[in-house]
Amino acid sequence: MSAFNTSMFQSIKDALASSDNKGSATFNEIMQTRPGNTYTVRLLPYAKDPGKTFFHYYNHGWVSYATGQYVQTLSPQTFGDRDPIAEERFRVLRTGTEEEKEKMSAVRRLEKWLVNVYVVDDPSNPENNGKVKLLRYGKQLQKIITEAIEGEDAEEFGARIFDLGSEGVNFKIKVEQQGDYPTYVSSRFTTAGKIDLSEDEQKDLYDNVFDLSEVFTLKTFDELKEMLNEHYYCKTEDSTPTTPDITTDVPPTEPEPELATATTDTGNVDDDIDDLLKDL
Repeated sequence: MSAFNTSMFQSIKDALASSDNKGSATFNEIMQTRPGNTYTVRLLPYAKDPGKTFFHYYNHGWVSYATGQYVQTLSPQTFGDRDPIAEERFRVLRTGTEEEKEKMSAVRRLEKWLVNVYVVDDPSNPENNGKVKLLRYGKQLQKIITEAIEGEDAEEFGARIFDLGSEGVNFKIKVEQQGDYPTYVSSRFTTAGKIDLSEDEQKDLYDNVFDLSEVFTLKTFDELKEMLNEHYYCKTEDSTPTTPDITTDVPPTEPEPELATATTDTGNVDDDIDDLLKDL
């Protein structure tokens, strides 16, 4: 299996559900996928520590009520830590007025994954071909990848999805428009199309993938509170607050999907929209 081996694959399988990375860096190496195109890549393991091949994270995002620009941030819940934005969202959807719940519905909490890829064909940006890039994806692609690693398709694909050699398989990411949002359900692994890389070239690619723990900047608890107060409650240090400071006494580990169902349907609508946005 060329430079990739079964030991690496087992470490990747063991770490599928784990998230213990922290870091800070720009994310301009992330591929941009657009509806109407099919992107062909090979998934790459993180050879230095195969258990960190995937980075599973949660992200908050909304259009700032202060500036009108989209703001987003990595959620500390990615690492099992307290998150004041998640806690405030929980509080409002549980005990807030209908007006407050409607406003809070604009704050999206999305579940995402990152993985290194070797780009075989990028029709949107051909200059990416032959380079290592980052693939950011949601639940639709995660299901396909998980099935290939340890599900019904594991016998056919398995470790081959990380192999750059002749036994490896391509991942074809087909982006289609479904209403207002893209869908990735037609994506698949395929053995069609071999890539011409020597053993040395393969090793060089495996050795030079991105450290996924350094892609995002993690804000401190106080920085997240400041972000929420500025871009959600439109407060600054010099302004007179019209809304009480956000509270942080709600345990962040309570199950978010059920947080609004006892008093309102806002949570269900929010989850439905999150599912539609899962691969944006």
